[in-house]
Amino acid sequence: MGEPKKQQPVFTKVDQLRPMATGLNLTVKVVSTKMVVPRGNQSRQMRLAECLVGDETGMIIFTARNDQGAHNGGDFMESF
Repeated sequence: MGEPKKQQPVFTKVDQLRPMATGLNLTVKVVSTKMVVPRGNQSRQMRLAECLVGDETGMIIFTARNDQGAHNGGDFMESF
């Protein structure tokens, strides 16, 4: 029996985002990042960064967790 075919990811633009949407794929340019100190008991286990990201349709502040925020300004992020 053959392996099941993998479905190709569908990418969304920034202007198509809606609150509470999950499982989205975006290709955006990282304009800037700022590390944030998390509050509470999980501060030792989780790293947070606020990232200003965007594409040709708009810009948003993306909260990156752990290694998602390991990008320098001018880099591109995909599928986060």
